[in-house]
Amino acid sequence: MTTSVTSGTGGPTGNSMRRALKRARDGVSLDVSEAAVLLQARGADLQDLCASAARVRDAGLEAAGRPGVITYSKSVFLPLTRLCRDKCHYCTFVTVPGKLRRAGHGMFMSPDEVLDIARKGAALGCKEALITLGDKPEDRWPEAREWLDAHGYDDTLAYVRAMSVRILEETGLLPHLNPGVLSWTDLQRLKPVAPSMGMMLETTATRLWSEPGGPHHGSPDKEPAVRLRVLEDAGRSSVPFTSGILIGIGETYEERADSLFALRKISRAHHGIQELIIQNFRAKPDTAMRGMPDAELDALVATVAVARHVLGPSACLQAPPNLVDAEYGRLIAAGIDDWGGVSPLTIDHVNPERPWPRIDELAETSRAAGFELRERLCVYPEFVRRGEPWLDPRLRPHVAALADPDTGLARPDALPKGLPWQEPDEAFTATGRTDLHRTIDTEGRTGDRRDDFDEVYGDWDALREAAAPGLVPERVDTDVRAALNTAADDPTRLTDAEALALLHADGPALDALCRIADDVRRAAVGDDVTYIVTRNINFTNVCYTGCRFCAFAQRRTDADAYTLSLDQVADRAQQAWDVGAVEVCMQGGIHPDLPGTAYFDIARAVRARVPGMHVHAFSPMEVVNGATRTGMSVREWLTAAKEAGLDTIPGTAAEILDDEVRWILTKGKLPAATWIDVVTTAHELGIRSSSTMMYGHVDQPRHWLGHLRTLARIQQETGGFTEFVTLPFVHTNAPVYLAGIARPGPTVRDNRAVTAMARLLLHPHIPNIQTSWVKLGAEGAAQMLRSGANDLGGTLMEETISRMAGSSYGSYKSVKDLVAVAAAADRPAKPRTTLYGEVPEERRRAAEASDGHLPELLPVLD
Repeated sequence: MTTSVTSGTGGPTGNSMRRALKRARDGVSLDVSEAAVLLQARGADLQDLCASAARVRDAGLEAAGRPGVITYSKSVFLPLTRLCRDKCHYCTFVTVPGKLRRAGHGMFMSPDEVLDIARKGAALGCKEALITLGDKPEDRWPEAREWLDAHGYDDTLAYVRAMSVRILEETGLLPHLNPGVLSWTDLQRLKPVAPSMGMMLETTATRLWSEPGGPHHGSPDKEPAVRLRVLEDAGRSSVPFTSGILIGIGETYEERADSLFALRKISRAHHGIQELIIQNFRAKPDTAMRGMPDAELDALVATVAVARHVLGPSACLQAPPNLVDAEYGRLIAAGIDDWGGVSPLTIDHVNPERPWPRIDELAETSRAAGFELRERLCVYPEFVRRGEPWLDPRLRPHVAALADPDTGLARPDALPKGLPWQEPDEAFTATGRTDLHRTIDTEGRTGDRRDDFDEVYGDWDALREAAAPGLVPERVDTDVRAALNTAADDPTRLTDAEALALLHADGPALDALCRIADDVRRAAVGDDVTYIVTRNINFTNVCYTGCRFCAFAQRRTDADAYTLSLDQVADRAQQAWDVGAVEVCMQGGIHPDLPGTAYFDIARAVRARVPGMHVHAFSPMEVVNGATRTGMSVREWLTAAKEAGLDTIPGTAAEILDDEVRWILTKGKLPAATWIDVVTTAHELGIRSSSTMMYGHVDQPRHWLGHLRTLARIQQETGGFTEFVTLPFVHTNAPVYLAGIARPGPTVRDNRAVTAMARLLLHPHIPNIQTSWVKLGAEGAAQMLRSGANDLGGTLMEETISRMAGSSYGSYKSVKDLVAVAAAADRPAKPRTTLYGEVPEERRRAAEASDGHLPELLPVLD
């Protein structure tokens, strides 16, 4: 049964209402159909519903340590621009360039206008600067593009970022950003300048966007799937995020309920939705929906109460008080615990006809209902207390200046004062342990998992549900023999169906596949097994990204955490040069205190100490981190890194280039499209890279096929990949395995099939296929050399990431060891450079002279 909100026909039966109300009273979880029934409660039924919702709210406030408290944020509203590329049919906030000119306004608020309002707000004790604007106006309006160009900004978000920094530095107000739809990369750009952000979901009813005449028709940013993706990305990026729904715009009760459940799902998965707004539609003149009736107050009250039951006691719910004609008591009774932003200075520019209530009026209404009104910051108390990774280190002083350290609420006596927004003074202070390549779990960690295992990595139950479809092997009906014939004849002609059949091959078929791959290898690159004398330098393992396959990452206070100084990085590079290395491979965790320019400093330090060393460094994730922290584009950042001494980048952080898998493996790492953008941009700048695939966890052969096809396509476009590296998943200490979601790594069959098919599917575009002795051991690596691989990677000297994950194959292989692995496959071995060139004779002699006699690693602390 579909019941139209707008028509009011076909209400629920008495039995269904009584049953749903009883389940709500008893605290039983509701389903979507029951929630849709309760959204229609009126009269005594609505009172019953509100009473149970209020009990849920009160239990949550008690658990949060603020019983009987309703919050609000004292704010100023800054409409940075009222231009927008969308055409919502109910909106009066958005205007057009001509109207702005006639009113004497610019296309954007000027910096002086923004700061004037912010300073006045600070003087009145406001603590939040609510920056609201239209979505990507430069995409629709040439006037917006011209204004940004004239003022030196690449796009609207660059101006948002710049003004946020000035607000922080010159007024002390905390920016809360509402810039509309954001990409994952956009969120990384803005996170360092704003403690919180927001975007209303509004509705999951796609028809209201897709069908002509719908309120969101013609608005690309209002597609529900796009907005849900933003909420997911915000959670993955550990951004405290405000969202909500808009009721009464033509959705059905079922669609309204579905919107609440969609928000609950995201909230449970990422724990990042700090607040949900339940907003009622109010028709406005001069809009296409001016004839639509306003959402009824009873409908708003019922929606608040149902939202409280669906989202639970820990959710923070608000309903804008200026949209309810002073019926504040009914909203309190329905289960809200927050009034949202209220300004003593600026109007509500989205609803300009609806003035804010006075704060003392809200306090009196709250008191009459038995509640105390307390001021909060734009970032909610829970996230203030959580700290990292939810608050960027550059924002901590600004938040701490205004927050009560015990409650996380605003300090009543705090007046905002501008503070510098800058990187930490000591970017590279040597701390912690660096013997982790040799020993772990004898000190530091003593269990198989962190004490904060669930908090760090997200909701495991939601992940199990998401992972379940991918863990089921698919049926393959394609004739394997025919596929083998195609592969032997011309591997470039393999269809997806044939390739998938071969990725499933086993027994004699697998043996035949590996022989074919080995033949292709011999024809492509000959019999030489190449290797490189290199040293890994993992300059820090402090990281808050939350990758669920990674045991390397540590919080800064963990016993196994460490960070190297620049001198210590350079010392390690010098040691490597002394024993014949031609390359250092440098990667580290996404340390919240390291500025985006720290990577340049690392490259310069190595280049200054050892000018002849090839600097192979910084994964695409680190590139994005550096770019977003500096406010540079990826292209600008890579150009600067190249000037600082960067030669090539590792193609790690790829895992599986399929977001279905990536979002199970990692909480906050870059999406597949962003990884592709980074490596293709690097290639365009002449910075070559490796390519990788980590497999054997929650993936299936179809994911391997898609990944390899993607790499082949990129290589055909750019020619920038030097090799493909197979990375079998090391499960032992991986959180996703310890939680019972991932498989215990790939099987021998998987390893052989992946290596062989990498050779065939990447032929002739990527000629070098590398196998990992660190993850497979010498015997396993030799087997891969008989299955299509031609490269053994590096001597490493120091390897921490796989060791901490549980690999038992060591951190160092001498040249003699690698030659022996090649000999086990009946092949000669040959040293190479990063770009697979000839190694200078002087480097060869240095490596031979010191082979197997590495110096002791330098300690972190003297």
